[in-house]
Amino acid sequence: MKGLGVELGDIILRKTISLDFLKGKTLAIDGYNTLYQFLAIIRQPDGTPLKDRYGRITSHLSGLLYRTSNLVEKGTRLVYVFDGEPPELKETEILRRKAVKDEAAVKYEESLRRGDLKEARKYSQMTSRLRDSMVEDAKFLLDLLGIPWVQAPSEGEAQAAHMAARGDVWAVASQDHDSLLFAAPRLVRNLAITGRRKLPRRDLYVEIEPELIELERVLAELGISREQLVDLGVLVGTDFNPDGIKGIGPKKALKMLKETTSQQELDHLLREAASPNDFAKIKRIFLNPEVRDDYRLEWRSPDLDAVVKFLCNERDFSKERVVNAIEKMKSGFKETREKKTLDSFFG
Repeated sequence: MKGLGVELGDIILRKTISLDFLKGKTLAIDGYNTLYQFLAIIRQPDGTPLKDRYGRITSHLSGLLYRTSNLVEKGTRLVYVFDGEPPELKETEILRRKAVKDEAAVKYEESLRRGDLKEARKYSQMTSRLRDSMVEDAKFLLDLLGIPWVQAPSEGEAQAAHMAARGDVWAVASQDHDSLLFAAPRLVRNLAITGRRKLPRRDLYVEIEPELIELERVLAELGISREQLVDLGVLVGTDFNPDGIKGIGPKKALKMLKETTSQQELDHLLREAASPNDFAKIKRIFLNPEVRDDYRLEWRSPDLDAVVKFLCNERDFSKERVVNAIEKMKSGFKETREKKTLDSFFG
């Protein structure tokens, strides 16, 4: 079975960029994707997530505050986009993910009983569950930080891609490649996990840097259309048909797609990857997704007192660290606003 999102990494043309490259650019961030990363990564040595005095998890709020402040300080404008109601076809993938989390939770408890903290932490990262209350807390914090967020009617990446296609944001920021299938002109990966990262099940670390993927360059390099990219995704497997064609990776799927000479042959391939009734629905999800246009993007300077009240008084954050993060944001916000005013004056 596949992991989160469509797996096209082996054939996608990308280039490494720096965070400084993103200065002055607006990014639509996949909110759920990012919060899950923070829930998985920000943990105690035994795998326990950060919590306040009442036992409420705060790992996602910690990651959201400090990552956002770092990016805003560098002059990047952010808008977070959150998933709405998932398409019916996603139910199988949702149940699969739940089963993986349940199994990991059992192994986590077994590792703790053995006193194997290294193993426990590994399994704990696979048990992360994003509750509705956590998402609401994240949205509340974003409001206090002056960072806009958009509630998608369905898939968050579809909404973010739509905003990028309209030119309201420069790129989508997500770890998944699904945004490309939703026609995002640009995708930025590794935005929230830059730095050293440990390789799974190995005592080795690799440097992770932001990557830029441009849809037009990808399609030109692969020699296919965007609709064919969606077909390729279906063959490999998406969140709406998790298995795809067994044993088919992106390279082989691309070869098969290019060797297909008729619509009849293509339909036959797609029926192998998804049921006859489903593959047309899957293509519609990507080619004509449910999105909204009635969003408003407005950035404000963060409300320091309100952030301190929420994070420090209510959620037990360090006041010194929170104040430092907000000051960084204010500095970046001021610089961005002054540059925009200057550009308008000379424009």
